[in-house]
Amino acid sequence: MTESAPTQSTPTQSAPPESVPTQSAPTQSTLAERDRRRGRSVRGIELPSHKTASTQHALAPAPLPTTIILPLEAGLSARDLRPAVETGQRVLRGQPLVQGGGPLATWTHASTSGVVRLLQRRRIAHPRRREALCAVIEVDGRDEPYAEAAKRPDPTQWDTPDKVGVALSRAGLEGLGGAVFPTGLKLAAAGRHRMRLVIVNGVECEPYISCDDMLMRTSPRDVLAGALALVELTGAPRGVVAVEEDKPEALKALQRALPSLGDTQQRLTIETVPTMYPAGGERQLIQALTGDEVPSLAKPTDIGYLCQNVGTVAALYRYFASGEPVTSRITTVTGSAIATPRNLDVRLGTRIADLVAACGGYTGKVARLVMGGSMMGVALEDDDIPVGRAANCIVAASAEELREDAEVACIRCGNCSNVCPAYLLPQELNAAAKHDEFDLLETFGLFDCIECGCCDVVCPSHIPLAETFRVAKRRLVQAMAPTARVRWLDAREQLRRQRVESWDREHNGQAGAEPPPLRTRLEAVVEIVERASRLPAVTVTSKGEGGNA
Repeated sequence: MTESAPTQSTPTQSAPPESVPTQSAPTQSTLAERDRRRGRSVRGIELPSHKTASTQHALAPAPLPTTIILPLEAGLSARDLRPAVETGQRVLRGQPLVQGGGPLATWTHASTSGVVRLLQRRRIAHPRRREALCAVIEVDGRDEPYAEAAKRPDPTQWDTPDKVGVALSRAGLEGLGGAVFPTGLKLAAAGRHRMRLVIVNGVECEPYISCDDMLMRTSPRDVLAGALALVELTGAPRGVVAVEEDKPEALKALQRALPSLGDTQQRLTIETVPTMYPAGGERQLIQALTGDEVPSLAKPTDIGYLCQNVGTVAALYRYFASGEPVTSRITTVTGSAIATPRNLDVRLGTRIADLVAACGGYTGKVARLVMGGSMMGVALEDDDIPVGRAANCIVAASAEELREDAEVACIRCGNCSNVCPAYLLPQELNAAAKHDEFDLLETFGLFDCIECGCCDVVCPSHIPLAETFRVAKRRLVQAMAPTARVRWLDAREQLRRQRVESWDREHNGQAGAEPPPLRTRLEAVVEIVERASRLPAVTVTSKGEGGNA
């Protein structure tokens, strides 16, 4: 822990995510207990939300920094990506900085105009990688747009699902809920199955994070138009925007905006879910809304469900409406060590230090700096790291917000299994992980663990269970010889297919209807965008009630 408030580049102590801001006095109840009228059985815990501090202030644009740092490696595979710029070259806002790649590789674009001063490997804040080749751009302050990025795309020219996926990847579209999974790749997976339902996730259940709440309050048109466009793209019969009950202003804004979008067939609805963590998990949300449980090893798209974050669908609409690639996102800057917690509309590549300065700086001792929320966030070494698509929240935590309890032996109380949303036995997994009993780990469903941290919160022995399971996954795979790993992956794929086939048999007759031809769906997307673009872009509802203390 630092002895005084850090300057804007002062290192802060790094630590594993399970030691980030603690959650006091959790309530061990479940969605079924909270909402029996729906017959739901999704497990979880109630946590203090810590959101009010950041939602009391209106959403504001972050000032343009003097330097931006943009990673050039994005998506699930960056092997085919190549820099499209060189040192000394001037770039414009929206200009691609990379070239090549397919749906697996997501393009990066300049988030403002300036001159490329360096191409070098730098540390980044990302859930899957810690460093990447980056373009360091000296900002010229003119914010001059790239002409090609201002041209509205014509989706009707994308005559195959692959072309749709590549176009979205080249627009920089990835999941903006924190996981940054390529949007084009997810749509390609959806295209291989008949979709039952598109779910737009505005639940945002993790403490401290409020960027999605502010987006729904201020830009409901973009969220709803993007959601309708996604329903058409997938050919699903309907879609639902899911909002947690503790977001009344966001809910009202969406409900007011929906009738004006001309959804005469009422294919899009808005539904609330109880305030519970981790109700916003993909599998948990599907189960809460539909009662269907995604089979182990299967993906939601395998059984006809596509989930996307509200930020992602808003970015999708903006790309369709203007050709604008993803060059910014809303980021929550909060924690008791921040002078004025709030949400900022941030240009990608802005250093975290610049965001902290825009929020009044640090108030005192910063014990830990975290990207994400307090349950699944990633601890950062310092604030000289740029904001990327994954940076939904930055928490500057004081010592009072941290949990630093000493671990003791498991007392077999069963609290962890009672709250596990994946219905696992964390106490058994923990015992197997300590002795590297890899067969037992698979038997007990290690890879079904979503690393949500519910077990950590309720454990009276203060065992860092989520981190134990995170490490165990890596150790299990690394312990295999290459040939054994291939056989293991093949066996898992075969088992996935068997489980999906079994699920289909059990739900016979519930498959989605045959979707219209792709061109018809793309023409419908164009109509949705045309209607939405004639509506006001932003509401005046931008601050006030929302979340618990």
